[in-house]
Amino acid sequence: MTAQDSATRTGPVAVTGGTLLAIAGVLAFSLTFPATVWGLESFGPWSLVAIRGVLAALIAGGFLLALRVPFPERRHWGAFAVVASGVVLGFPMLTTLALGTSTTAHAAVVVGLLPLSTAAFSALRTGRRPSRTFWGAAFAGAAVVLAFTLQQSGGAVSTGDLYLFGALLVCAAGYTEGGRLARLMPGWHVIGWALVACLPLNLVVSAVALSFEPVRLTAQGVTGLVWVAAGSTFFGLYVWYRGMAAIGVEKASQFQLAQPLLTLVWSVLLLGERPATAAPLAAVAVLLCIAVTQRARA
Repeated sequence: MTAQDSATRTGPVAVTGGTLLAIAGVLAFSLTFPATVWGLESFGPWSLVAIRGVLAALIAGGFLLALRVPFPERRHWGAFAVVASGVVLGFPMLTTLALGTSTTAHAAVVVGLLPLSTAAFSALRTGRRPSRTFWGAAFAGAAVVLAFTLQQSGGAVSTGDLYLFGALLVCAAGYTEGGRLARLMPGWHVIGWALVACLPLNLVVSAVALSFEPVRLTAQGVTGLVWVAAGSTFFGLYVWYRGMAAIGVEKASQFQLAQPLLTLVWSVLLLGERPATAAPLAAVAVLLCIAVTQRARA
């Protein structure tokens, strides 16, 4: 039985609840970059990412133990390694390093390409053959982001942009493998076990990083850390996967189209940034490209 079949059988109440859960997930994700900038006020980049992973793993591990979720089968460990490397370690680390030199608005536009990158990785991984319309929109979105980054950095790709492009690749790979695993088990089990698998490494990195990077605790810094750990990494993924299970992946993905624009709004309200005119224009252009790919896939 598919997620959409489940939604049909459980009635309009479940569909409405699933819609609210999906929207809550997108809102949580849209706050990740502003919260990371806040967290960098108190912690160095390596400390912030490692402690974030430790806290999120403790929360996820608590839920997995409380609900007695069985340990993943050995044949799935390779896929879990890709999820952990991309979603738990690679994406947070690379985007945090990027935000040390890039604005939140700039990063939001570049990472707005993530759904397209994930779709491309999924097509390569599964051997499916998307339509020419899909690939045309995907390449158009990539061209928009590349043009935006070059325009913002004076014709050259900056170090921050390289971090962001790397984050796109590793996260797309992690999402692709996570999507495959989510067909076999609840999606939050996937991210939960990936977080727990990274706990030993994050504990070691936390200890080492804290001995080298200064810590200046502030209310905003601590709030940012708590949010990226509990809000973005665990709560956001938890409600997002539950929402997708209730209303279906295709419908839920439509809400995620608004994520880059929401992040732009948060960058103004929470960080006082004044994005260049090109930022919202590029974000809207990427949104339209993603909408075309979603329609082509459907």
